[in-house]
Amino acid sequence: MSAPILILTEVALGPSERKAVQGLLEGASAPLEVLVPAGRKRRLIVDFLDHLSMLEFGKAVDGLTDKGPDPEEAHLAAETALATSISALEGLGDGVTGTVVEGDPVQALADRVAGSGAEQAVVVTLPHAIEDTFHTDWANQAQRKLGIPVLHLYAGTGFIGDS
Repeated sequence: MSAPILILTEVALGPSERKAVQGLLEGASAPLEVLVPAGRKRRLIVDFLDHLSMLEFGKAVDGLTDKGPDPEEAHLAAETALATSISALEGLGDGVTGTVVEGDPVQALADRVAGSGAEQAVVVTLPHAIEDTFHTDWANQAQRKLGIPVLHLYAGTGFIGDS
């Protein structure tokens, strides 16, 4: 059995992510493990600028007063995203497992890499203009921290980011 491929995602995986992971496997067989963080740390200014850069003016203004979901709602949403993601990847590799992670998602990914012997990771995010521009997004953080190849996919697009 080969080393697992770890997948950190902030959204439920779908057909475009399945296709990318299938291409990554290229006939090889490796177990897949999906990590979904329960909630996201709020970054008021960065989120505001992200929305403005995407011309999402209403979301930018709403975000200034939004307190975000309570922890219980965030955990439930993460569990739903995890179940959907596992279903989307079903039949690929040597099986698919997953976990909802708490705290810093990149640190959770690093901990799993150390514990599993993974040799590659996939990070799936929505576009975040500020983080992507300044290379502070999860994929770039993971690339610097892990020392293994990290593929950055933009959710639902099949587009590969620059990490």
